[in-house]
Amino acid sequence: MPADAHVLRRLPSGIQQACLTFDDGPDPEYTPRVLDILAAAGARATFYVVGMAAVRHAPLVRRMLKEGHEVANHTWGHLHPWRIRACTAREEVASVTRALEEITGQRPRYFRPPFGRLRRCMLEAAQEMDQQVVLWSLSGKDWGPFGRAAAIARRIARTRAGEIILLHDARWRYNRPWAMLEVLPGFLARLTER
Repeated sequence: MPADAHVLRRLPSGIQQACLTFDDGPDPEYTPRVLDILAAAGARATFYVVGMAAVRHAPLVRRMLKEGHEVANHTWGHLHPWRIRACTAREEVASVTRALEEITGQRPRYFRPPFGRLRRCMLEAAQEMDQQVVLWSLSGKDWGPFGRAAAIARRIARTRAGEIILLHDARWRYNRPWAMLEVLPGFLARLTER
């Protein structure tokens, strides 16, 4: 069986919802704004948190859970999976799991590798911790030169039932959460109508 055989890239067929996900937080400036927008829209999301940011901003992680969101594993330091030793890669998965257990009292159910780059040792580590590996089917590309509000809006407007949408709630390297925040309220309003 291929190493990525159990990787979820879309929601199972027949589901008439889309799954909104945010990577790389929590961020003290942008994550609260995302949470406020989601609350106003009555929407829930999955936050793939970076362990060192989660420890630094533990109250935000607890707020995510309190408001009904899912908190998931996005490794400890967001290192590129292909550029680190296997033992380091495994520890990147395990350490954020331990940190989230300490912060929230529960183990994360989902894992997303940084940059969406699959590596067998990380997949195995996630599986050992009963975490489903989840990628995405639609990226808002809210980073780099493509991360302008109008372009993000066009990309996420293509959302269909079953999509797993990738956005970012932190200014991590090239992310542009301020641009994503410009379009998120309108996107959620249109999605609710559909």
